[in-house]
Amino acid sequence: MKGVLCFLLTSAILFAPLEATELLPQTAESFNLTYIQQLGSCSYSVVISTSCSSPTFTRDQISLSFGDAYGNQIYVPRLDDPSRRIFERCSSDTFGINGPCAYQICYVYLYRSGPDAWIPTTVKISGGNSRPVTFNYNTAIPNDVWFGFNLCGHPSSSNRCSSCVRFLYVILVSILLLLL
Repeated sequence: MKGVLCFLLTSAILFAPLEATELLPQTAESFNLTYIQQLGSCSYSVVISTSCSSPTFTRDQISLSFGDAYGNQIYVPRLDDPSRRIFERCSSDTFGINGPCAYQICYVYLYRSGPDAWIPTTVKISGGNSRPVTFNYNTAIPNDVWFGFNLCGHPSSSNRCSSCVRFLYVILVSILLLLL
């Protein structure tokens, strides 16, 4: 029984999705799209939810870039498609994206160009060599700037320090269960 409990607790800690909940998105001051490595090809699933406070639909052009702490970057120049009713108010849209392989995704930026002031709620990314991660926006994207999160050096990102913390939790839980 103890072994099953230990396995379940360890699995919950190791495979819990990451969330960027405590930070607010920022304008990217020195974001560079020209540095894209080509380390294999991976598939990603990106789910973008649009706020119920957003316009009914948007004519804005929406671009996306995300990546890891090692410079692996995935760039999608256009996600929007008004003929397909993408980014409507109170909706979620899923995109299958192929791009260079990345390790744990720790940053995401959206770029909006247009008159409608589209408001995303969340951006969820999974695939590649990364555990699923959710970035909470809940605010309008400024026009003509890259806007989002860079948690690559933040303690809540799953870079090396976060992996160490999870590993320590696993060890502590295992020791506690052995003592019971």
